[in-house]
Amino acid sequence: MNQRQLMQMAQQMQRQMQKVQEELAATIVEGTAGGGAITVKMNGHREVQSITISPEVVDPDDVEMLQDLLLVAINDASRKAQQLAEERMQPLTGGLKGLF
Repeated sequence: MNQRQLMQMAQQMQRQMQKVQEELAATIVEGTAGGGAITVKMNGHREVQSITISPEVVDPDDVEMLQDLLLVAINDASRKAQQLAEERMQPLTGGLKGLF
């Protein structure tokens, strides 16, 4: 493979990576906790887009439970976003393992 072909391949991969990044930004995953009492929506870049909290889990005498549920929902959404990113990037990066 000559240098020109290598540059063309790199440019093509860069375009594909850009497309995947745009898709990840537009794709929303959802994490939940408390049987759906708390829902966190996050894009594929792990940016929180929204948090929904059911009124029945808001107890001023038990703020710690609400905090715990929020952590669970955020971590759930984050894991799903990470998995989504890995799945979308794998076709692009799978062939690079032997190069490094």
